[in-house]
Amino acid sequence: MSHAQSHLSRRAFIKGAAVTGSGLILPNWGGLAHARSAARAVAKNKKRCILLWMNGGASQIDTFDMKPGRPTAGPFRPIRSKVTGLQVCEYLPRMAQVADKLAVVRSMKTQSPDHPDGIYHMHTCYKMSERTPHPEIGAVIAKFNGNPDADLPSFVRMGSTGNGGAGYLGPQYEPFGIDRTGRLPYFTTPYLTDGNEKKRADLFRLVEDEFQTDHKAEPFDSHRTGKERAWRLLKAKGVFDVSKEWAKARDRYGDTEIGRGCFMAKKLVEAGIPFVEVGQENYDSHADNFVCHKANMQCLDPAWSSLLTDLAESGQLQDTLVIWMGEVGRTPQINNRAGRDHFISAWTVVLSGGGIKGGVVYGASDADGRTVKDNPVSEGDLFATVYTALGIDPREKHYHGTRPVWLTPEGAKPVKELL
Repeated sequence: MSHAQSHLSRRAFIKGAAVTGSGLILPNWGGLAHARSAARAVAKNKKRCILLWMNGGASQIDTFDMKPGRPTAGPFRPIRSKVTGLQVCEYLPRMAQVADKLAVVRSMKTQSPDHPDGIYHMHTCYKMSERTPHPEIGAVIAKFNGNPDADLPSFVRMGSTGNGGAGYLGPQYEPFGIDRTGRLPYFTTPYLTDGNEKKRADLFRLVEDEFQTDHKAEPFDSHRTGKERAWRLLKAKGVFDVSKEWAKARDRYGDTEIGRGCFMAKKLVEAGIPFVEVGQENYDSHADNFVCHKANMQCLDPAWSSLLTDLAESGQLQDTLVIWMGEVGRTPQINNRAGRDHFISAWTVVLSGGGIKGGVVYGASDADGRTVKDNPVSEGDLFATVYTALGIDPREKHYHGTRPVWLTPEGAKPVKELL
């Protein structure tokens, strides 16, 4: 790429930062001098959330709702966990040892069986088909649990995750995306010296101030805000460099993308970022389900268990909710390609920390996992539970234009047994 092209790419990034939905927004940034105090304030007063997103939909029967001896069981063997009556897959041995920190919900009964609408539904608790652009869970937590004076983005995600963005909450709550290794985009490396960058910034502000006196409109304000946020990124991006600490943690978390992602998520919530989402791929196992799940669990097990252990040992787990879920479950029946297809009639999510009871199994599927037997949980119920645990009113009302909208659908209720 030529110098001119590089300059245009950076300029396009800065100009678009306030309006893009692709993860280039830096929401809720304030004065850099307040970085440490803002992070401490968030840690003291607001709960945080880490979402481990199993992209494609993990199999409940091959992880946390096993059916040994039944025709739907598959080849994986269950092992005992630290919680009486809770068996987990043999490829999750370290998770079995921290099961007392988990709330396993085995009775998810949802409505959207396909990937785009399921991803949207399980990030917003609303159907994609609605006319209202609902915000993802990360945008909601950024708004209510973020610190408006913080230097860092309030909503960070890695890998394939949500598809809804900030919705009606506005561009200031859009996610900031980094790659699966935790690296920032290449164009966050400045090509000017600090002195020359400051001169450019001062000139820009002078021109903008004069322009603003005669031109007052939201697009102009968004452009200015986007520039200011981009400059702050260049100064505050050191928070995302965990290379020195990763060298010590790599063996415990596993030298994998999900391992590094979980470690990065821990460091970011420690820095005061209220919501971090980490995606793990390859769960859409219509063929070779057991090969896919074995490989994924062997990476997930050390990463997830180390994340929970480190948060607990540092005293942060009580204020950090960790969610494990995808957009769908997998069918009890095994198809003719040794795969499991999409399934929404009885599947599993797992919660821990952040005001959620540990060592709990809530709800149940029937003997073969084909339907919910006890205590069905909808998308809205799950989100009402999560928001309540995080100190957010799940029936908070906003307006999209003149239309009132709520964070969770009518009739959604938090599951009190989990809180």
